[in-house]
Amino acid sequence: MSHICLVTELLRAGSWLAGEASDRIVLSYDERHRRRFRYVSSGGIAFLLDLPRATVLRAGDALRLDDGTVVRIEAAAEPLARITTADTATLMRLAWHIGNRHLAAQLESDAILIREDAVIAQMLIGLGATVEMLLAPFTPEPGAYGHAIAGHARSAHAAHPHHPEHAHE
Repeated sequence: MSHICLVTELLRAGSWLAGEASDRIVLSYDERHRRRFRYVSSGGIAFLLDLPRATVLRAGDALRLDDGTVVRIEAAAEPLARITTADTATLMRLAWHIGNRHLAAQLESDAILIREDAVIAQMLIGLGATVEMLLAPFTPEPGAYGHAIAGHARSAHAAHPHHPEHAHE
């Protein structure tokens, strides 16, 4: 049985030099939002991430392993929907509808990116959006409490608790 390295340090983008990385790992958003998970790098190094709490590993971050190896994190391309509108007011209204459904969203100055979802795309088109399907890395906004909601509400019909003042249309 081969040795499985342990992650000893999470190196945030900008805190380490690109030349330090001797390997890389390409991960989807869900694969980058973990507390404890076993990974295998592109070069075949098996390692265990074991953090005190779930953390989003961002593209450009790196992991230092117990043998000194530095593994660079890259974001994998995923099927996304890029939502645009003719005006900012409509885009803001669509952002409200997306948030009301608890969907992870990546915000850009002129667009919103969400995971590909045909039902949601049709709803947004009906509300005035132009929706373009594409493959791109997905880095949604972190949640209001400092963490992103990974895997929460993959569809418009996901069950979740509500406060009395929070109701869906």
